[in-house]
This record gives sequence, C-alpha cells and structure tokens, in this order.
Amino acid sequence: MLLAHRIRLDPTPVQRDYFARAAGTARRVWNWALAEWQRQIAAGQRPDAMALKKQFNAIKYTHPDWLDADGQPWLRTIHRDAHSQPFAHLAKAWSAYFAALRAHRPAHRPVFKKKGRCRDSFYVANDKLRLDGKRVVLPKVGPVPLRESLRWPGKIMGASVSREADHWFLALQVEVPEQVACLLRSGDGVTGVDLGVSAATLSSGEKIAAPRPLRATLRRLRIRNRRQSRKVKAAKMTAGIAGPMPKGFRLPVSANRTKGARTLARLHARIARVRTDFIHKLTTRLCRENQTVVIEDLNVSGMLANARLARAIADVGFYEFRRQLQYKATRYGTTLVLADRWYPSSKRCSCCGTHHGRLMLGERTWTCDYCGAQHDRDVNAAINLQRLATGALAAQSALPVASLAATPGTAADMGSAGGGKVTPVRHEHGQQDGSGQEQNDAHF
Repeated sequence: MLLAHRIRLDPTPVQRDYFARAAGTARRVWNWALAEWQRQIAAGQRPDAMALKKQFNAIKYTHPDWLDADGQPWLRTIHRDAHSQPFAHLAKAWSAYFAALRAHRPAHRPVFKKKGRCRDSFYVANDKLRLDGKRVVLPKVGPVPLRESLRWPGKIMGASVSREADHWFLALQVEVPEQVACLLRSGDGVTGVDLGVSAATLSSGEKIAAPRPLRATLRRLRIRNRRQSRKVKAAKMTAGIAGPMPKGFRLPVSANRTKGARTLARLHARIARVRTDFIHKLTTRLCRENQTVVIEDLNVSGMLANARLARAIADVGFYEFRRQLQYKATRYGTTLVLADRWYPSSKRCSCCGTHHGRLMLGERTWTCDYCGAQHDRDVNAAINLQRLATGALAAQSALPVASLAATPGTAADMGSAGGGKVTPVRHEHGQQDGSGQEQNDAHF
C-alpha cells in the first residue's frame, strides 16, 4: 500500500533560497514545455513528453534563455530532478484532460504557472535522498532537519519539497507492507453520517460541530486583504500605472508588500490546517469505531453553484471528508456505503418510513403526519442512512438508494451495500496496536 508522510522542514536561509530557486526552475520548465506542446499542436504535430524532454536537454546549457548574466548555464546549480519531472507531470495532465473528455466529464487543459499564483514545489527521486533519523540529505543542499522522523517502514518511492506560506515541507511516498498499513478497529458498529454546513450528525444522535475556520477569521482576512491591496495600489501609482497592468510588467517589490503577503499567506495556511485537522480526526474516528459507514453521494460542485451556501460548504470541506473516508476505509477494513443523492433521507420518517413531502431548507424539525413522531432533520437523515446499510428500509423504497464506494481497491469493493451480518472485530486480522497517527496522512 502506498502512503505519504508530509513532514515539515527546518532549512537554513541558504537552503530556503535553493528551495525557492528549484521550485522556480520547475515552474519555468513546465511553462516552456507547455508552450512547446501547444506550438507543436498548432503545427499539426503530435507532441510527446519524452521527445520534449530530449529537445530541452539539448538546449538547456547553451540557449541564451537559459544562461545567466555572465553567460553561464544557471541550471547547473539546480539538481536535474527539478527540471526533468515537469515533463512527466505535463504528460499526466494532458492524459487526464483527454480521459475526462472521453468520459464526458468536465475537462480542463493544462495552464501556465505564474510566480505567486501557483504552488511552489519540486520533485526529488528516491535514489537522490537519504533519511537519517530526523534529518534528510537532499542533493545540492545536504542534510536538512526534520520536525519528526518517518512514520512507517518501507521503500521510499519518491519525494517532493513544497512550500506552504513561509514553511517548507517534505512529502515522502512510501510503499508500506500490508500488515503494517492495515489497522485494527476498536468497534464493529454501523453508523450513518449526515454532513451539514454547521455540524456532522451521527445516527446515534451525536452532533459534532464543524470549526468553520474561514467564518471565524473572515474579518481578520478582509482587513489583511485590504492592507495588501492598498500596498499594491501605492506601488502602481509610484510606477505611473493607471488601470490594468500591462502584460509582462512586474511591479517593484517593497519590503512592506512582501511582509504583508507573507502575513496573508500564513493566515490562509492556518485556516486550511484547522479545517484539515478536524476532518482527519473525524474520519479516523468513524473508520476506527465502525465496520460500516454510510454517507450521501453529494453533488458538491452543484452545491457550490449556490452563491448563498458556497462559502459555508467550502468552509466545511464536503469532498475532502469523503476522500479521506475512502482511503482510510482501506486501512481499517471499513465498508463505505454511498447513498444515492436523490434518496430522501431528510424527508422520510425513520419510525414508519412515510415520505413527508416538501421540506424547506430552513425547517430543522418536522412532525410525521402518519405516526406523529417529531424529528430533528439531521438526526432523522443520519438514522435513515444507517438503515440503508442494514437493509431495514430496502422493502419500503423504490429508489436506487445505495451503492458501494466508487474508489477502486477500497474495502467497500469487498461487500454488499445491502449490509446485514456484521463481522465482529475479533475475527479480523491486522495491526494490533493502531497508533492513531494516520489522521495526518495522505493517500496516493
């Protein structure tokens, strides 16, 4: 099983400078390769990533565009992995684009990357780095301290160094043995989860409030955005520019504008960390304590089209919640069931199964006209989702109510969505001492 461990680095100022130059090199090579790819398509040719790489290798040390002010090839100061991997990434991006077209899904062409508008990162091959406890030895820079040691044993398949705000991180992709990657659950329950913009409601009636970090820091974020906008406006006035920026022109960078940009980036990074921490802890708990988890197959992209709810939905992270459940279900042997997005989980009475009819978004409680039961909207939906896994409502619904998780290779591929018999934990195999630290992992 392939797992990734993302570790924060503590580089020196010289190492930070190299990381920034290596990320800039990867970005510039990507832009060169994409421009050449598009030029060949316009000329009626069929571009190939490996052919582009050979073409670039033939000019990278001699062409004037890749020489410094002294006429020396500055690419020699950057390790070759940083300017060779963008070709593979570009080929993968075009393959994903054409695959989406063939599947009639929304497709997006690869675009050019701009400094300050894209993620700074570069690739390091597995044979070019070496781990030594809480240190990693990287090419061109030598040993760099790590905040923690690598969590799992196994073969390192590759690594990437990336920047988040003013911090640098090393992401290691590790091939972990199955007996180490698989963890033991602490329970064998079946639970339904109704995910809302303010809380996640379980079928047991428990409501777990979402932190909603963007909402909590929105005022501070607006203040810092206005401050940065005023600095940019002052720089344009100093340069004598009125209106839109001319193409290719760069404003002179002042120390205050750089400081404000870093402050704003740190705030955005903190918002993302708070949201990710909550989702990791909740999804780990659900997979660890249950044999089957049932969620709704939400149309997140369609929900984000609603201008009134888009910010609240994005602040909770609906799709990230589902993505983490899918890969963690593999590690815990948990079955993930997806309820059909048209299944009326909120409108169906969990006591008698009667359909309530029209239910407005603002109605948080309602009373069943048939049996008189009073329901909390979210708790009722979570209970109905739980019963889908056990087949309790299968005879009362004519809709396609549930399906297995759509991720190939997950544990949901191994069982039936109808549920029924539950296997006790004592009959399962796996690691006997789950550390619980997988809440910070990412799955490739």
